[in-house]
This record gives sequence, C-alpha cells and structure tokens, in this order.
Amino acid sequence: MSLLHLSTPHERLALLRKTARPFRDRATEHDEENSFPFNNIADLRAIDYPAIVLPKTHGGLDISLVELLKMQQTLAEMDGSTALAIGWHMGITQNLGQTDEWSPELFEEFASDVLTNGALINNAASEPATGSPTRGGKPETTATKTENSWIINGRKTFTTLSPVLNYFVVSASITGSDRVANFLVKREYSGLSIDETWNSVAMRATGSHDLVLDHVSLPENAYLYDLEPGNKSPRGWLLH
Repeated sequence: MSLLHLSTPHERLALLRKTARPFRDRATEHDEENSFPFNNIADLRAIDYPAIVLPKTHGGLDISLVELLKMQQTLAEMDGSTALAIGWHMGITQNLGQTDEWSPELFEEFASDVLTNGALINNAASEPATGSPTRGGKPETTATKTENSWIINGRKTFTTLSPVLNYFVVSASITGSDRVANFLVKREYSGLSIDETWNSVAMRATGSHDLVLDHVSLPENAYLYDLEPGNKSPRGWLLH
C-alpha cells in the first residue's frame, strides 16, 4: 500500500507506524554492528514515504510541516537513526517544492525520480578542516569551470544517508573567485565515492560517511546557485 493513495493524515500515520514497527527490533542490531539499515529505507520506499513531501503538481501530497513532524516523530520512536537520516531528504525535498531555488526543469527531473524510484537527496557541506558551514569557513572543495562543464574536487564529512543517496547538494569554492556555490551531484557520476568513516558512539546507523569527489565532471546545469553568508531566511523544515 502507498501513502500516496491515502486521503487523511490519520490513515497515513497509521500505515507509517505499521511499516516502521519492525525498525525498533532492528535498531539494536544496527547499533551493535555499526551497520546501515538498508531494510528500513527499502520499507519506507515501498510505501512511497520519500515522495509525500513533493508538491501535488509533481505527484506528491504536499503534506504540511505539522504532519511531517508527526511522521518523523513516529519514526524516531522506532529508530532514531533512521528518522534522522530520512528526515534530511524529507525536509530538503519539501523546501525545494516550496521555493524556486532550482530551475523548473531540474526540479521536474528530480521530483520524477523521487516519485518513480524513491530517489533520495541530502546536502554535503561539512568538511574535515572547516567543520559545519554554520561556522563560516570557506569550503576547501573546489569547482572549476571548463568550456562546457564543472570539475569538482574535495571531501565532505557527515554525509548522512550516504549509502543510499542518489543526489548530493555539494557546496564548493569556485576556482579563481571568492564565490561559493551549490552544485547538484548525482551518485552515478564518475569519480564519486563513499569513504566509510562513520563510527560514532551514537546515531551509528545514519550512514554519515565521507563523500569523496575526485575530478567529478558535472554538466553546466548542475550549478544551482551562489551561497551568500548571512543571507538566509527561516526554514521550518530544518528539523535537526
């Protein structure tokens, strides 16, 4: 059964709770083994959970932030790591559907992938030297413009959900300028790899490994927008 075919928040929450009930028993195993809950993500994809935050115009339900919070809380009651991990995709996707940060064509392609395949996305911004971007450090990851592409090089840390992500929004310093921008990097691009570094004392099953980008060639439209320090509006989706 799909969440997309249910008409009320009560029905959707009941299906999510039923689906997530086994997560509680799996959580101990994943914590002890420091393993990623691939089965949990597969179960959430099976009920189209990643797609419910898409706009109705793109096949989703455009659920409210209140409903999303209730659903995320339900997941957290079963397995905190799974809730934290999938929560990044849910919040980012909801925000993208409510803003014009991406071109309509690029968002349409992404939304179709989420709806059809359960594609997942997260931001990749933290780095070994500068830590969280909230500290104001300029990324050491670089983006170099060629005639018809961008070449990305660098390493990102704390890339939550990395074992199953299909899209990475990567911040990078543009070579030869003071600019910093976000780029959309697809998992299948050559030169992208995951270095399994995550071994925390808690939230061990979030898969927050390092993202390694070694001369990754991106099409020109992978450039999303420049990042301007301090130019941020309140974002209710940012749950963590």
